Amino acid sequence: MESYQDIRLLPDPEFGTELLMAALFSKLHRALGQHAAGDIGVSFPRAAKTPGDVLRLHGTAQALAAFNQHPWRKGVNDHIESSEINAVPGSLKYRTVSRVQVKSSADRLRRRSVKKGWLTEEQALERIPDNQSKRCNLPFIALKSLSTGERFQLFIRQGELRDSPVEGVFSAYGLSATTTVPWF
Repeated sequence: MESYQDIRLLPDPEFGTELLMAALFSKLHRALGQHAAGDIGVSFPRAAKTPGDVLRLHGTAQALAAFNQHPWRKGVNDHIESSEINAVPGSLKYRTVSRVQVKSSADRLRRRSVKKGWLTEEQALERIPDNQSKRCNLPFIALKSLSTGERFQLFIRQGELRDSPVEGVFSAYGLSATTTVPWF
């Protein structure tokens, strides 16, 4: 992974950063699924409580250039600024950027258990107490599922820094629990 490209969200008085990142990331997800074959990863170099305003694409210069030939940014071009494809600087660390799925709402867990036929409504109320809800403080992107149409939060964990890279493939979200991206 010797190359990267930064896509920065431009300030907009009508749309917040989180909404713009969600729109950009949705388009990226569709395009990665169609054109990237697992060879492009992502990171969020300005992430804190939110993913921030920069989406960084990682890959080979050839993979990034080929990916940029597709008009995947159509509709968000007025809200972003893209850097050139650049070489990754030397002497750096690496980290994984992965998805974390949180079973957050006890109410949601109860509804799902009843819908799937695992429990009756009474059993669900008894076996899944309200205090079973989990909170997640990781940054997330609010997305709409392409397959089901339901809205969900894609929680993102940027793993611990490592001294050496781990090769592999990325999901259609550009994420991986094992494959690392350069961190700088």
